[in-house]
Amino acid sequence: MNTPVNPVLYIVVCATPRARVVDELVERAIGRGWTPCVIATPQAVRFVDVAALTELTGYPVRHAYKDPDAPDLLPDPDAILVCPASFNTINKWAAGISDTLALGLITEAIGMGLPLVAAPAVNSAQASHPAFERNVGELRAAGVTMLYGPGIWEPAPPRSAGAPFDWDLALDALDEARDRLGS
Repeated sequence: MNTPVNPVLYIVVCATPRARVVDELVERAIGRGWTPCVIATPQAVRFVDVAALTELTGYPVRHAYKDPDAPDLLPDPDAILVCPASFNTINKWAAGISDTLALGLITEAIGMGLPLVAAPAVNSAQASHPAFERNVGELRAAGVTMLYGPGIWEPAPPRSAGAPFDWDLALDALDEARDRLGS
């Protein structure tokens, strides 16, 4: 495995309509000096172009745990951005559920003190569920920067393909989280 010169950013991608254009986020991260690696939830693999993302990053898109004796093909992360973050992932993450590679990495990252930013991609009906608001608060209390709320990002109505998300907002928040943690 090559040792990257730039800091390594794991971009955890969940199964939402925004996942289809996550290559835009990857390109912007590269432009800001990151070495991005994409980790997709098992359902998100159907939304992304795995071959194109592998070519763009130079690393395989991981979506499942590797065999115990297999070498790890990804460098260790310096920060993690969960973008787009689905309703399911946010709720499982806050509950400490680690039943996928993506959830395993982000649940562990809290305890490792890595800079963590999450950009929810939920609709207004999902956001009105009591578990969602509670879990956004739980993750914030655990040190995760949640890009959600009035003046930050607000969900669109159901079946509207979602409110667009500003990739630069996510990357700016990641820079701020790194500065705050001294990473």
